[in-house]
Amino acid sequence: MNKVILMGRLTRDPDVRYSQGDEPLAVARYTLAVDRRGRKDQDGPGADFISCVAFRRSAEFAEKYLRQGIKVVVTGRIQTGSYTNREGQKVYTTDVVIEDQEFAESKKGQEDRNAESSNGHVNSDGFMNIPDGIDEELPFN
Repeated sequence: MNKVILMGRLTRDPDVRYSQGDEPLAVARYTLAVDRRGRKDQDGPGADFISCVAFRRSAEFAEKYLRQGIKVVVTGRIQTGSYTNREGQKVYTTDVVIEDQEFAESKKGQEDRNAESSNGHVNSDGFMNIPDGIDEELPFN
């Protein structure tokens, strides 16, 4: 069985393209930042960045409704592949092919998070704005 369930935030707006031909096929690619479980003080990143690809109606949904920072739950399957790049090196890929995607927070939750970041508390990347002139108070240089 090949089944994946992920919850995370889009790292940027989906990249949507349409295939050529009589019936164009929508293909959306985006990356989800999925928090890792465990202690927050461990070394290394606190999230995994998972490449996702959606086709047809799922891709059209992503194009219309998904934006950077939105929290979604996706289900799908893992698909691996490979190609040879311009330098002649073989590159291996791993993507989650999306079967279903839905919002993981309300619109109000998104607006509250955006308002908090615009008030100077936390940016969309999770870091606080440091006011000017605080350099003298920091214990390191």
